[in-house]
Amino acid sequence: MTSLKWFLIALGFLKSTFETNPVRGRIPNPLPAEYGLFATMMVNSNDFRDELVMKQHQDSSVAIASSSPLSSIAEAFEELVKLLMKRKTEQEELPLDTFCHACSHVSFLFNSLGLAFKFAELEYVAKLRGLLEASKTCGTLLDILDIDIATDTVKTSGSYSRNLRRVRQGLDLIRAIFEQFLSTDDSSLKEVASTAYAQSCAPYHSWAVRTAVYAGMYTLPTRDQLLMKLNETDQSAEKKMKRYIDASLPVIEYIDELYLSRNIVLDW
Repeated sequence: MTSLKWFLIALGFLKSTFETNPVRGRIPNPLPAEYGLFATMMVNSNDFRDELVMKQHQDSSVAIASSSPLSSIAEAFEELVKLLMKRKTEQEELPLDTFCHACSHVSFLFNSLGLAFKFAELEYVAKLRGLLEASKTCGTLLDILDIDIATDTVKTSGSYSRNLRRVRQGLDLIRAIFEQFLSTDDSSLKEVASTAYAQSCAPYHSWAVRTAVYAGMYTLPTRDQLLMKLNETDQSAEKKMKRYIDASLPVIEYIDELYLSRNIVLDW
């Protein structure tokens, strides 16, 4: 069976996966069948990405002044690291709204990778929508964990704690892609993306999502095409990708520590 046929089959399985409550970051019913499903998924994820960017320009507490997506991402996460450093001296937790604003920049990268990572983008922006909704009533990342612990819904589908876990995996996926990208000069990104996905997200995704992602790898842009989309050269991209790798690791580790501090294992 061809990759395209596998991809279309996986689309059908995904219908039931995403037909849930939009309030906590999922795509609403009704969803059209077959190809219409994918169109609806793309519209939801693209619209929300635009919505986040607009909101960020309006009231973000993270000041971003840059000329490229990679610069924005690196600067946003470097700001988060500064807040984490402040936490060590002033015992303050990471603000949820600031975290959401920083994470909103990352969705552009999923979109730049094309159809292969449309599902990763869809899950990422849907879960981020849920966290942004939570930020209206929860001040910090730790707050949402404690709320879900109190109601015994940490691992429940659509819970804020589950949303945070999935967003964290998205951040780690981009980090892994950057590391793989910098480790080779290959013009094809298939091996780069496949290895990064296998390391960070594949263990937690359903068969349908994994099949769709792997089948869609043939749609990845080339190395030069991705650099063009990001408005970068090899040299400039390397510096900014390294900045994101260095800045995202403390944020990812902080999120993991929150779960572990509440005796929540990280195998889901």
